[in-house]
Amino acid sequence: MGKRVLFAGNEAIGEGAIIAGCRHYYGYPITPQNELTAYMARRMPEVGGVFIQSESELAAINMVLGTAAAGKLAMTSSSSPGISLKQEGISYIQGDELPAVVVNVQRGGPGLGNIAPTQSDYFQATKGGGHGDYRNIVLAPHTVQEAVELTILAFDLAWKWRVVAMLLADGVLGQMMEPVEFPPMREPPPVPDWALTGAKGRDPIIIRSLFLEEGVLEEHNKRLQAKYRRIAENEVRYEAYELDDAEWVLVAYGTCARACRNVVMERRKKGEKVGMLRPITLWPFCYAKIAELTKRGVKGFLVVEMNAGQMLEDVELGVRGKAPVRFYGRMGGGIPSPEEIQEHLSNLIKETS
Repeated sequence: MGKRVLFAGNEAIGEGAIIAGCRHYYGYPITPQNELTAYMARRMPEVGGVFIQSESELAAINMVLGTAAAGKLAMTSSSSPGISLKQEGISYIQGDELPAVVVNVQRGGPGLGNIAPTQSDYFQATKGGGHGDYRNIVLAPHTVQEAVELTILAFDLAWKWRVVAMLLADGVLGQMMEPVEFPPMREPPPVPDWALTGAKGRDPIIIRSLFLEEGVLEEHNKRLQAKYRRIAENEVRYEAYELDDAEWVLVAYGTCARACRNVVMERRKKGEKVGMLRPITLWPFCYAKIAELTKRGVKGFLVVEMNAGQMLEDVELGVRGKAPVRFYGRMGGGIPSPEEIQEHLSNLIKETS
């Protein structure tokens, strides 16, 4: 690590991508992630990379597909409505088994909504979003420093598993500024043997997601599902904060986790055994950790999100009805405050004591 420098989240994500070896970025403007596109427009020529402001979100994701098929690291970014437009291309990339990184700096919805921060794209990111049986690796940073680290990790995981890795941030994280230490710059990885590199007297290499022969698509899907199971077995990441003796557990990710951490610290000062579980990979999800906490005797869980209750469903799957699970959320750009979380936590503690 080098010296600490003050960086905004959007620009830090861009620098993280460059550090990871990405030299191909394609994007289309939308608030609140425009600073990322502008940053890549300036930085890509400086590192010998390619920047294209595409004519649409559809064009951007298909440029990513083409670059990935050639064996190169590629990234696109957008905000919620723009990510919706990219879903067909994401499905194609997953069907083709290509590595790519997609950044979503979420804004309020549904529809055009507003430009305020939200976490309402959780379902879209973790349950697929586009058509077909596929899974994205989804990473959720809660600080600008972690945004850099998880962007680099997103490229590593996408390349390792040949999948789409999505960085799921929000307008708060994209716009805020914090000190960051950047790791050393990497060189782009060598072109792999599965890439399309033109005729070289070798056997043909075919990358496709169209399988019309009887039974072939089913076998392709079986192989994809086996890969997703291996990802789920090996790539779960989370932060356990004050969980060793916790009797009540806050579950939150991203910006909401910052407020929840303050709540945990305040409750610990009062002698209350409160902890926080912060999923870092939203998929694969930390079901096993939640089941472990439940088995250990946690009295109750409070899920805090900036949506109507999306990660809530995954927490409930992990708990399997063996402990109370309560929810507090704000929608449309509202951010849960520590005071509001305190109130809902107090209700949970009263209910379960």
